Amino acid sequence: MNYNEFNSTANSRDRELEMASAFPVLMRKVYTWMALALVITGVTAYGVANSPAVLEVLYTNPIVFWVLAAAELGIVFYTSARINRLSLSTATILFLLFSIINGATLSSIFIVYTMSSIAKVFFITAGTFAVMAVIGTTTKRDLSRMGSIMMMALIGIIIAGIVNIFVKSSMFDFIICIVGVLLFVGLTAWDAQKIRLMLEDAPDAGEGAQKIALLGALSLYLDFINLFIHLLRLLGNRN
Repeated sequence: MNYNEFNSTANSRDRELEMASAFPVLMRKVYTWMALALVITGVTAYGVANSPAVLEVLYTNPIVFWVLAAAELGIVFYTSARINRLSLSTATILFLLFSIINGATLSSIFIVYTMSSIAKVFFITAGTFAVMAVIGTTTKRDLSRMGSIMMMALIGIIIAGIVNIFVKSSMFDFIICIVGVLLFVGLTAWDAQKIRLMLEDAPDAGEGAQKIALLGALSLYLDFINLFIHLLRLLGNRN
């Protein structure tokens, strides 16, 4: 083996070691960011639910609620589309802002459902999410085909939900909740695998890789929140 070949082999091994050490760091960041966003959402939702003045502004004026909902969608699409141009700090601030706004729009759950049922469903959601995230992260089976089918199903369930706003069918709502639970259980596994595959190729734990981890945290956060909401509608006890 000549010097150039030896140097190339050494560099390749160094790169592999660097990638191997970066992966667990990035995966921890994914779940740390996700957990932080969930805490912020929960605290915000509880705080808004216990503030009559804020509740009055939020729910007596439909325009305010829909502006917040539009802001949520805007933040998700903007962050996802421009993640390569945004700095890590800006992307992180947008993610945390999204979790605050989402908490405000979810505050009604503390009015509609009992605290005990909210806690019960949260732990059910956490357990289910953890199992599916582990499966998605560790499985060798390619879930990409299942993921594309579930994305089409997601569009369908959104349309069905909009239709049911006008139809107001309890049976239709029950079916949507069942499908929603199954859908977000599957999406959790798919997103976990997708995040693992992207981060395994990261050369280091630099800003570019951390932005990928942040987007992964956003995806899993959305999976968790939606799974929680659908399970709460199925299992929650109303006040």
